[in-house]
Amino acid sequence: MNRKHIGNRLEDFLREEGILEEVQRRAAKKLLALQLLDQMKQKKITKVAMARRMHTSRSSLERVLDPGNSAVTLETLEKAAAVLGKRLKVDLV
Repeated sequence: MNRKHIGNRLEDFLREEGILEEVQRRAAKKLLALQLLDQMKQKKITKVAMARRMHTSRSSLERVLDPGNSAVTLETLEKAAAVLGKRLKVDLV
């Protein structure tokens, strides 16, 4: 058998399974957490210093940086971005 494509696209599969939105939400949170960690590393800011600059606890910062925790507010994400000299951008697509 020489099939070029077998089955549907991944997005179609996830939609059929009813988990597309959850997967997209988790992917977006993971990407944001990785971007924050990368910026912290580039600017040589420790988690303790980052939490202090955000006027929050280290455990609260850990929730921001946890890709699996989607219960982080936009306000908290904006604080984290501001500490790093960045802005948070949210788009509707």
